[in-house]
Amino acid sequence: MSMNFSSLRLKLLLVAGLAILTGCQAGTTNAESADSSFAPDAPSLEVATFAGGCFWCVEAGFEKIPGVVEAVSGYSGGTEKDPTYEQVSRGQTGHTEAVQVYYDPDKITYEGLLQGLWRMMDPTDANGQFVDRGKQYRPAIFYHDNEQKQLARASKQALAESGRYDDPVVIEIVPFESFYEAEAYHQNYYKENPVRYKVYTYNSGRYQFIEKVWGDDQEIDYSQFRPETSGDADEAQPPAADRHSAKGFDASRFQMPSDEELKERLTPLQYKVTQEDGTERAFDNPYDQEKRAGLYVDIVSGEPLFSSSDKYDSGTGWPSFVRPIHSDAVVEKEDRSWFGVRTEIRSAVADSHLGHVFTDGPDPTGLRYCMNSAAMRFIPKEDLEEEGYGEYVDQVGPPMDVGKN
Repeated sequence: MSMNFSSLRLKLLLVAGLAILTGCQAGTTNAESADSSFAPDAPSLEVATFAGGCFWCVEAGFEKIPGVVEAVSGYSGGTEKDPTYEQVSRGQTGHTEAVQVYYDPDKITYEGLLQGLWRMMDPTDANGQFVDRGKQYRPAIFYHDNEQKQLARASKQALAESGRYDDPVVIEIVPFESFYEAEAYHQNYYKENPVRYKVYTYNSGRYQFIEKVWGDDQEIDYSQFRPETSGDADEAQPPAADRHSAKGFDASRFQMPSDEELKERLTPLQYKVTQEDGTERAFDNPYDQEKRAGLYVDIVSGEPLFSSSDKYDSGTGWPSFVRPIHSDAVVEKEDRSWFGVRTEIRSAVADSHLGHVFTDGPDPTGLRYCMNSAAMRFIPKEDLEEEGYGEYVDQVGPPMDVGKN
């Protein structure tokens, strides 16, 4: 079946342009050179590289995502230089069909691209995708830096824990080494040859699979992945004049500010995270690498949330803790906003969105409370008495030394 369909695909290409197919070489984009025949000439754009089977489909999927300027079809993951489509499709090069995505980091985050990827392919099949079989169609995430690596691993793990798939999530996450652009007739194939493209996609089984797995969750609101400028550590704090005048926190006296008051007092990022269930950018927030002893309190109410003694470096780019300061400090809620079911963490009194909890943490709890810096305010240990949190002085100390997971 796969041989017959591969032949059908080649025939479609021959009909589209036999003259181009003969002897056409792929262009090259590698780690040392960013020269490209099809990529936009815009230094402000960032680059991501993904594989999800047939690059026609993956290119089409990414070009529908807001903030993606261009997606270029090509080959990656192998050793053969300047491969042709015929060589790759026969499994002779070690390459897999891939797409290089050029995106505006001010309009879409890498996390948003990952969410799009999951909705284009099958991450549980390492030996091809749908009707296209073989390592030349294997899925992969080729990370360009450590941040992409950590974000990809975290997203893959969350997907695996979601229970959405019957089989294990096995997509490989490997360092980017080279990318060779596919021949010109492959670029924008879904636009240039819409009828042939629809025939292929319908018969491939790709979209039937995606519909079955994702259902109503297939559509995603990418505005939640539009980054907000987080600035430096001081931006995580509201202006001094706007902070609570009362010292400490008394739940019986706390009154939730109006929405208008919150918008005035909080930064745009703090409001988006706490009130609209947003997520700040990984590795670009003030408390991920905070090493001082102290107390983390809710940015809206000031209620105590986490102790520095329970904080550790998870390597995910967000401040992580093994437990809250006490069991009643936070509440858990079911979250179906991305895929499957996650456990959201909110503050008990102000009901601020803080983050999520995962089961991949270190001892003694095995939990990772992955929080947003924008949802919290850090009070150094030496300032606790003055700010009315003296009862917590003996409960805070240096962060845990457990290394990165």
